[in-house]
Amino acid sequence: MLPTPLTKDLDFEKVYEPAEDSFLLLDVFEKEKPWLESYKWSSDVPLVVEIGTGSGVVTTFVNQHIIPQGLFLATDLNPHCCNAVLNTHKRNIGKKGNLQVLQCDLTTPLRRNQVDVLIFNPPYVPSERVPEVARDPDSEDWLDFALLGGPTGMDITQKVLDSLYDTLSRNGVAYILFCARNHPEKVMENFKTKETQRGNGWEIECLDGKY
Repeated sequence: MLPTPLTKDLDFEKVYEPAEDSFLLLDVFEKEKPWLESYKWSSDVPLVVEIGTGSGVVTTFVNQHIIPQGLFLATDLNPHCCNAVLNTHKRNIGKKGNLQVLQCDLTTPLRRNQVDVLIFNPPYVPSERVPEVARDPDSEDWLDFALLGGPTGMDITQKVLDSLYDTLSRNGVAYILFCARNHPEKVMENFKTKETQRGNGWEIECLDGKY
């Protein structure tokens, strides 16, 4: 078993603390390691993007153990998470690796069809609304971005799914975590039907049904 990156000196009242869902993603990437190592990317240096990086434990793990040759970009609306991923990455990898961080909404600033690996552990808890960006950096509301997914719990995830065709590179892959309350089988079926109607062909696979 590959070691989990260490996190230290992070404010878990403002940054999502690694939990069962985070560790499930690490397990998935460890299982995917042989496949990813042999995969033919669109470029010699694959661009790996994690949306909503949180503590940075997933980005750091993938950079350290799975795709060490990649160029990594971590995005988050939460400024505390942007600092956290830099802290976690430096603590575990030091000056090695290649990581940039953007405080932004999902992948909105990125050029089309550039992402080779997309990683997303979305906010999935149903809520009255999607949280608004806090104006106060010391606000206690920042953590809500990691948890609250709107009335169905799928508002943010659906935005990412709808933009995948424009986000991923020609050979790009996406790893998106779903929980049972999001009805992942139905989501995958609806996504495939919708994209087929748009003329886009996708290979969709459930890699772990534990969560």
